[in-house]
Amino acid sequence: MGIKKKLKLAKWIATGIIAVAITGYIAYKAMRPSVIAYKSVKAQTGDITTYYSFSGNVVSKNRQKVIAENVTRIERIHVQKGDIVEEGSLLATTAGGVELKSKIKGEIVNIYAEENMPITPGIEIMDIVDFDNLEVVFKVDEYDVAHLEVGKTATVRIGAIDKEFAGIINNISKEGQIMNGVTFFTAAIEIEKEDGIRTGMSAEVMLLSDNVRGAVLLPMNVIQFDERNNPYVLKLDEKKSVVKAEIITGITDGTAVEIKSGVFPGESVFYKRNIAIEDILFPEGGKNARTYIGGGN
Repeated sequence: MGIKKKLKLAKWIATGIIAVAITGYIAYKAMRPSVIAYKSVKAQTGDITTYYSFSGNVVSKNRQKVIAENVTRIERIHVQKGDIVEEGSLLATTAGGVELKSKIKGEIVNIYAEENMPITPGIEIMDIVDFDNLEVVFKVDEYDVAHLEVGKTATVRIGAIDKEFAGIINNISKEGQIMNGVTFFTAAIEIEKEDGIRTGMSAEVMLLSDNVRGAVLLPMNVIQFDERNNPYVLKLDEKKSVVKAEIITGITDGTAVEIKSGVFPGESVFYKRNIAIEDILFPEGGKNARTYIGGGN
């Protein structure tokens, strides 16, 4: 066997030995009892507020569809698309001398008829929309409708123009609608005229649900639940061991949780994570600092 072949063989053997050693080390570490790293967070005192949230759209409170009531012919149309008309403004005249007038103040948004065009009952002649008086119509689940009340103030956010403002609920339907087996009601909330708001825009309505001031607060991710779905947190006992501590929770805003009992303001609670393989192979490379490390049970 030549020298080059011998060197190549020795290189392959050395590489194989190193690979086997690394595999064995990883297997040894993986088969050991898991080590649990605990990180801590202190309970804070603060205010927490929760809201009911509903989705809806901007619509006009006043809209008129001008519809023919008899068989006739449009003799003359007195307005153009985009005109602003007042209540009682003359819109069109028929061959029989009948005057069609606006019932609301608004803008002519569509004209379907033409002069000298014959029409029959039910034919739509034009549309008028009042863009000065807008509202948001939104759907409400049957389980939440009891929390709504006419005259109650809510917060409206229109994402398209990035604006948020207060509005007043002015209507709640008494008859529910069923869609895909789910019953919902509709409600409307008045909004003031704002530049940039257009009918059809999506809107979010937020109604105050609950508010607690001076509550003991913890992040949601540190709350755990036992087999009976009872909440608890991890704390240190006198022996510096991590133990379960039952708590009573209140409201949550999706980020923080109100703690009614079981944790005091400023008290530290712990949450755990198993050390990953990367931490075993590269113990100095981890970015998460560990506050307390104990053996896994």
